Amino acid sequence: MKRGKVYYNHVFAGTLSLQDNGSYVFEYDADYQFNSRYPAISVHFPKTTSRFQSPILFPFFFNMLSEGANKRLQLQANKINDRDYFDLLIHTASNETIGAVTVGPVSPSI
Repeated sequence: MKRGKVYYNHVFAGTLSLQDNGSYVFEYDADYQFNSRYPAISVHFPKTTSRFQSPILFPFFFNMLSEGANKRLQLQANKINDRDYFDLLIHTASNETIGAVTVGPVSPSI
């Protein structure tokens, strides 16, 4: 399983994961979910205790990926397979995204 951290305006909001069976899961962090000051990250992901599951990368996250020449450069620079959308997202959506949401890698435990 691969995991990434999802942030809303630099506040940890939840975890996006690629399951071993190839499906995707987004789940809010409890501290974020129950804090009324923090909004849902998207209308497609209302704040709930339920996990969101999909057989494909959620369109909300897929639309954060670059296209064309930028995508080719990112794939080459990060040595990522062109069909590995999860790794591409984790490596390229941690800063300079359009909007308040960013996605970054989960730091390895020490």
